[in-house]
Amino acid sequence: MIGCHLGRMFQVTVAGGSYQEGLTSVLQGVPPGMELTEQEIYGDLLLRKPGADELSSPRKEPDLPIIYTGLNAADTVEGAGNRNHTNGTPLSILIPNLDRHFIHIKQYQDTNRTPRPGHASYASFIKYGPDDDAIGAGLFSGRYTCPIVAAGYVAKKVLKKCGIEVCSYVKEIAGVRCPDVADEQAANYTNNYKKMRRELDPFYQEVYVKGRITMDMRFLEKIRILAEIENEIDTIRNKAPKLSRSEVRDKYGVHPILNCPDTDAAQKMVDECNRISGTGDSAGGVVEVIVTGVPVGVGEPVFCKLDAELGRMMGIGAVKGVEVGAGFRARDMTGSENNDQMRAEKGKVIFESNNAGGLTGGLSTGQPIIVRLTVKPTSTIDKPQKTIDKYTLENKDLAAITRRDATIVGRIWPVAENYTALVILDQLLIHYGYQALKDK
Repeated sequence: MIGCHLGRMFQVTVAGGSYQEGLTSVLQGVPPGMELTEQEIYGDLLLRKPGADELSSPRKEPDLPIIYTGLNAADTVEGAGNRNHTNGTPLSILIPNLDRHFIHIKQYQDTNRTPRPGHASYASFIKYGPDDDAIGAGLFSGRYTCPIVAAGYVAKKVLKKCGIEVCSYVKEIAGVRCPDVADEQAANYTNNYKKMRRELDPFYQEVYVKGRITMDMRFLEKIRILAEIENEIDTIRNKAPKLSRSEVRDKYGVHPILNCPDTDAAQKMVDECNRISGTGDSAGGVVEVIVTGVPVGVGEPVFCKLDAELGRMMGIGAVKGVEVGAGFRARDMTGSENNDQMRAEKGKVIFESNNAGGLTGGLSTGQPIIVRLTVKPTSTIDKPQKTIDKYTLENKDLAAITRRDATIVGRIWPVAENYTALVILDQLLIHYGYQALKDK
């Protein structure tokens, strides 16, 4: 299988599947000398995992990562203080599947002859044949976004050292749209939301804050602990701090379920999703990504324009459209309305607007890069549908499926945020290379 690799200077390869032993992310191009922990990577992984709220699938995967290679196992010389620092070699992150029980596998075995409409199961069966990884949809499952989020966290950490910040949030669900907010407000809100999720996540608290898994442990010790946790998932989940929605708003200033920087709009989104889900159906929406601090000129011409590279986020399952800046609204604008006029002020270039979304000619302009992703409604629904038997091509009726997400928009924003970081870092490394040669 090809197609599971991204990047030129900062490269990421993902592997695994929804019901395989787990998933893996291998990163090349990570600079040496950066301290990295599993706890901080999990801080992003917990944002997309299922079973966290009323809108997501009840699957109870904790998504606990293990850094397998790429870090110094000990100080390189006594007292160097560089244990657990990146060393420039390929960094690999393992995410074992822990909520993988036969009862769920049997459910897939019983239904795999009849592809679910909207899923890849028919096309992948034709492409790969009867040995297609159809249990849980394999790499076509939303679980494959775990290694993207893990890798993207590392990219964000590198970007932050370069003064570049990436954030994402829910812009729209089920026709309910978040009012426009300032970039800084969206970033601050998202940081508060992440803090809330970390402090209220039972696995973050039980596994990392309480030191059940630490960076001082060897790989086999961590695996032993994960084997224990596999049998304690429900017990740990029941230890989650219980705060009401009003208590969450008062303490953190965020909505308890959705990362939407307007809490009233967020609640309307939840209410509308629940109404639609109550009918057995699902909802789609829009996610927005904001990148600040990117220097002018990052990107390459023609086939590797930065906006084209960001368009690769069509590779995220359920994403059916990617737009930059004004995006599809530009079709209704005149040139004078769409153009971002400029002026010089105290030796700096100031733009009057940002309809270009921070990109012209495929190159960054120095303005915030704004990208929006359109997310389709969840394909798995609690309604009977028409399908076929993929072996005999007989027409069949597909029974309603209850183990599902009412919407996946609330879980895709961290994927979009971290995927964006992968693209930006890759292009930044190329840009720095050009600039270093140009200045010789």
